[in-house]
Amino acid sequence: DDLISNVSDEFGYHIQPDLTFTALIDKIDHGTFQLEDLSQSFRDIEQSSEFFSGLFEDVDLYSRKLGATPQKQNQVISDVMKQISTLDLVGQNTNDILGDAYEYLIGQFASDSGKNAGEFYTPQSVSRLITQIAMHGKEDVRGFTIYDPTMGSGSLLLNARRYSNERLSINYFGQELNTSTYNLARMNMILHGVPINNQHLHNADTLDQDWPIEEPTNFDAVVMNPPYSAHWQPSKGTENDPRFVSYGLAPKSKADFAFLLHGYYHLKDTGVMCIVLPHGVLFRGGAEGRIRKALLENGAIDTVIGLPANIFFNTSIPTTVTVLKKSRTTRDVLFIDASKEFEKAKNQNHLTDDNIQKILETYINRKDVDKYAHLASFDEIKENDFNLNIPRYVDTTEPEKPVDVVKVVADIKKNDEEIARLSSELAKNFDDLVANNDEAAKQLAALKELFKNE
Repeated sequence: DDLISNVSDEFGYHIQPDLTFTALIDKIDHGTFQLEDLSQSFRDIEQSSEFFSGLFEDVDLYSRKLGATPQKQNQVISDVMKQISTLDLVGQNTNDILGDAYEYLIGQFASDSGKNAGEFYTPQSVSRLITQIAMHGKEDVRGFTIYDPTMGSGSLLLNARRYSNERLSINYFGQELNTSTYNLARMNMILHGVPINNQHLHNADTLDQDWPIEEPTNFDAVVMNPPYSAHWQPSKGTENDPRFVSYGLAPKSKADFAFLLHGYYHLKDTGVMCIVLPHGVLFRGGAEGRIRKALLENGAIDTVIGLPANIFFNTSIPTTVTVLKKSRTTRDVLFIDASKEFEKAKNQNHLTDDNIQKILETYINRKDVDKYAHLASFDEIKENDFNLNIPRYVDTTEPEKPVDVVKVVADIKKNDEEIARLSSELAKNFDDLVANNDEAAKQLAALKELFKNE
């Protein structure tokens, strides 16, 4: 009992010694392994604590995709486990290796899945950009809190570990509607070695029911890549919800601003929020226009970054990263047009390290960059009727080359002379032609007259 208690305190769960990974590999080597052994290991983990309840409910070890017979299914799982056992983890950071391997597999699956991948995965290059913006200047904060209300597989949240000097003290808060995807995020946290007390994940509808509602409710960073222009059904009284009451409700046909306002509501006064949305939020009118105007008047919108098209798995449209803050002393907005800064990959376009660094430096310096960035004053935005469409502020068109009139006239004169020379030669050739009937003679005479006039 003491051993079980100690193991549970250390890892948050316990399993029987004969069901550990090492013990199962030994069974595989001796030909006695059965899939039920692994299933029992999963059940032991789930039953160790309410925290792990339902963690493996989507894992089907007996799927026919693994083989047509139980023997083949057993062999496939055995082969995978044997491959994992060959990893040399001695002296290595096991959590980083296993966690990164899990992230890699999620990324590969997302790439192969195409449009469906948008439900659970944000490309790493975009995640790195967003996280670095949200954490800029806070790399040394101990107990840093980060929140993703549409967390998918948790990859965007976990990027905070890359840029924090206090990574073991980060507290992760995330919510996800899809239960299978929620379990992906839980496994992602576990494989990255995030302590149980630092994981605060919730399986529910972010817009339908606010969460978290118990302290802490505001965070150092809010990062989001919600479903674009999704339909939502605000219930009666939602207009009085504290998340929306100051700005109004987003239209039912487009929940973009509903997600944005939810995230902004949960941001600390000193925090930074980054949200990926379609460009329509920058210029659409109606309720969205009124919300956008109110946010701008309050100085909430800090930066608008235009990303390249075809950078996400679930859509080829260009998207924007909107950066929001509270307690700003100015109401200007920095516009960055990074839509042409990318590297073409197999299926999607890709932000390189240099592309990301250029965006970050421009964001930090907050100055105009020719054909790339513009710091617009509030009056300038007001003159544009609070329309934030990036081309209104960043002109990326290349000027036409000046026309050399003298050269054009000279070329025309030269062409005229060449035409005259060729016409003269052609007329001479007609003189050598002989018509063999009256009709041909008539046409030949007409041609000679034509070129004579030329």
